[in-house]
Amino acid sequence: GGEIIYFRLDEATNIMQEIGTKELGHEVACLEMGLVPTGRLGSPFLAVGDWTGAVRILSLANETLLVQHAIMDLPHSPHSLCMVEVASGSEKLNNPQSSAVSGSEISYIPPKVNLYLYVGLENGIMQRVSVDNTAGTLSDARSRFLGTKPVKLFKLDQGVVLALSSRSWLSYLHGGRHLTTPLSYETLQFAGNFSTEHCPDGIVAISDTFLRILSVERKGEAFNQQAVPLRYTPRQIAHLPGEQSRLVIVEADADEYNEAEKAALKSSEESNLNGKVKEEPDDMEIEDLKPPLPGENGEHDEDEELIQMPIRGPLPPFPGKWASCVRLMDPINGTTLECLEMDNNEAALSVSPVTFHSRGGEVFIAVSTARDLKLHPRTHSGCFIHIFRVLDNRLVLLHSTEVPDIALAMCEFQGRLLVGSGKRVILFDLGKKKLLRKCEHKGLPNMVVNLNVMGDRVVAGDMAESLFYIKYRKLENQFVIFADDQVPRHISRSCLLDYDSSAIADKFGNVAILRIPKDCTDDVSDTNISGNRILWDQGVLNGAPNKLDQLAHFHLGDLVTSLHKTTLVPGGSEVVLYSTVTGGIGALMPFATKEDVDFFMHLEMHMRQEKPTICGRDHTSYRSYIFPVNNAIDGDLCELFGTMQLEVQKRIASGLDRSVSEVAKKLEDVRNKLL
Repeated sequence: GGEIIYFRLDEATNIMQEIGTKELGHEVACLEMGLVPTGRLGSPFLAVGDWTGAVRILSLANETLLVQHAIMDLPHSPHSLCMVEVASGSEKLNNPQSSAVSGSEISYIPPKVNLYLYVGLENGIMQRVSVDNTAGTLSDARSRFLGTKPVKLFKLDQGVVLALSSRSWLSYLHGGRHLTTPLSYETLQFAGNFSTEHCPDGIVAISDTFLRILSVERKGEAFNQQAVPLRYTPRQIAHLPGEQSRLVIVEADADEYNEAEKAALKSSEESNLNGKVKEEPDDMEIEDLKPPLPGENGEHDEDEELIQMPIRGPLPPFPGKWASCVRLMDPINGTTLECLEMDNNEAALSVSPVTFHSRGGEVFIAVSTARDLKLHPRTHSGCFIHIFRVLDNRLVLLHSTEVPDIALAMCEFQGRLLVGSGKRVILFDLGKKKLLRKCEHKGLPNMVVNLNVMGDRVVAGDMAESLFYIKYRKLENQFVIFADDQVPRHISRSCLLDYDSSAIADKFGNVAILRIPKDCTDDVSDTNISGNRILWDQGVLNGAPNKLDQLAHFHLGDLVTSLHKTTLVPGGSEVVLYSTVTGGIGALMPFATKEDVDFFMHLEMHMRQEKPTICGRDHTSYRSYIFPVNNAIDGDLCELFGTMQLEVQKRIASGLDRSVSEVAKKLEDVRNKLL
């Protein structure tokens, strides 16, 4: 029923005594009392959730026992409740200037303790509400979608809340910000605190039929990473579609011996060393055969240095020597299933999975290589595309096909293999002994470094001339360029956002969004036989009939090595995820409303004035290093709002006609859409 009975333990008799009752009139779904504050005999509030979708805060004080202080309507029925106390901020000095004066008193402000109520709903959403410590009123509600199952909440130490749904999440305060991060662990059903001498901050949980004890490390990090050592420098990575998750990685190093050549060199040097030892006199004592340790007699033994292989390895005597391999990996376990070394001095440069329409859905692996490659000036003795089959987690070479130039980009296109080989875009189909060339376009200026396809369109990224939109005319079996960029950009990576838009990154650390104009058409008919059509086909002076519009531009300051459109969490916003050469991972997220654009634009303007850079450089000038920054807001700068002093936060919030909590909530909502 809807009746609540409140009991309290009598310290004298150790008997539970009934203190009061209250009839709610609705079926109770969950209860939460919270921890007893220091210096009090009981918890001040009781949170009650019923099946009508309401949460009530009742008083537990003797004067106002079970009196309702606040009520909150929810979009769905509550499944669990959790009330925690969180200390916000650390101790601060009342008068920092007086600390430099000898004999001055230093007083400390204790951290403020805030009371929060977590509500787990049946539809997989978790809400966090701030509870007033005195009046018990509710304010500042925050929502987060956690999964498809009802949310179960469990209270841990130090104000940490563990939320269990279709995925496990941890909510805690770190660096002045409330973070809700997923756990890289199996799905849990129930959990609780676990503390021992060897595991002081542990968690005991039930997963299926197993009892598990775990601990959380590296709080505050957005990602859980696991390093897998590779043999050479990874050049490209591809995911194989199918039920089993597998990755294909191509690795290559310039001016390097491969593993077989290194083993041969080491064995030959060891044999030469053994030959030198055998040539010594027979009457030499056994102790004298032992090489002296480094530093003995002031000299190093040269033969000992020959045996110890250095980390870098011996350098080849001539340029153009490559060591390369193709690796098949299980990303879940981090194990290598197959690793094939490339012979004949071939360097694997790109890889792509492809499903040919004539092979019944079997996934093949296309690997492009270059033999005797020299980077400057760029020369080679042959370029090839190797087609591999995956049989029982083993790579089996089907055949190899020679191409005219280095292939840095490959992708599947309408059941065939599309290859960017030098200045050409070539369409191949699978043959018995080699790939069969079906269509070719030779009009690109420098070298194709990226290929993206959608429908009958191909977006080719040139090394120094930005993007080219190409339409494949199936009836004529012809590629036709119908749009290109008016700015020569040295593209490093690109990805498609929709049928008309693309995100690009260049080698100078810039990211831009390009789009085809609305009045543009890709219908280049045969009736146009003028001289302009010939110029378009030749690609002279960027002679495409349409030009791309730049929607946004932003200078990252770091070379982008990967660019993808994806969603990081269930129910989150689609973002453009990028990685950089220095190991950074970032995201570009579009705003959904003009209100958000106006809010963050003014917040960035205030942060530029209140938070100058360390070196004193103007923020707008830095983000406009190559081209002026356009329709882009620096999220890293806006995130520094929570690290500033309270007086500065109030000044910025007043300039935005908001309160400090509203600004923090806006930042958290945007962060929750991403992670």
